[in-house]
Amino acid sequence: MFLRIHAAVILASIALCASAQAEILSQIRLPDPRGEFVRQCAPHMLGRWEHPESVCGCLHDYAVAVVEDADLRSALLRGISETGVPTIENDWVPASKRSLIGATFTQVAEPTMQCMFDPAK
Repeated sequence: MFLRIHAAVILASIALCASAQAEILSQIRLPDPRGEFVRQCAPHMLGRWEHPESVCGCLHDYAVAVVEDADLRSALLRGISETGVPTIENDWVPASKRSLIGATFTQVAEPTMQCMFDPAK
């Protein structure tokens, strides 16, 4: 009898801990990729632009919307977040896609200028 009660208490404790852990995990939020990008990008824009967060957010939004290839988009976002300007290093892109870097810059040229000189639009 004592063994059954003890087992029941242990099972109830495990169930209670599991539900508490699940509640805690549900409250943990993954970082916002756009927010993290702006946080990394904005220091590179200080002194260049009146509203660096707006410029960085605009650059992020256009890069995500315009560049369809995930590898090129990731490399472009990395370049912007590390330098403050659209940059893609050859090492950041698979060799098979390096020939597309020029076309990627062509895609983002006009939106980049709009972001930098008129980010409100």
